[in-house]
Amino acid sequence: MKLYLDTSTPETILKLDTSEYRYNFGHDLAEKLLNWIHEKLQENGKDWKDISEVTFMSGPGSFTGLRIGATIVNTLAHELNIPLYDHHNKKHQIIIPDYGRPARITPPKK
Repeated sequence: MKLYLDTSTPETILKLDTSEYRYNFGHDLAEKLLNWIHEKLQENGKDWKDISEVTFMSGPGSFTGLRIGATIVNTLAHELNIPLYDHHNKKHQIIIPDYGRPARITPPKK
């Protein structure tokens, strides 16, 4: 089963082969994303070991959403020993999110 994940916008998109799911986690993405993916796998009669490859929308987009999503897909690909692709269909060892611009770092106030 191919898994596609997009956490670049407030609405998370998950595709499992031809099934597509969307959900807005708000501030609960880090806490609930992994469980949600597992629930959707089970709805399809599958489990983690049935994932054959992972594709991730690596950006640009939300800093926090991309960081959380990249952590999930990097971990899945590593632990399941399966191929990992970005949304351009380029294979990666690990996904580095593309935030679309340099970080805005402000000087300390003190």
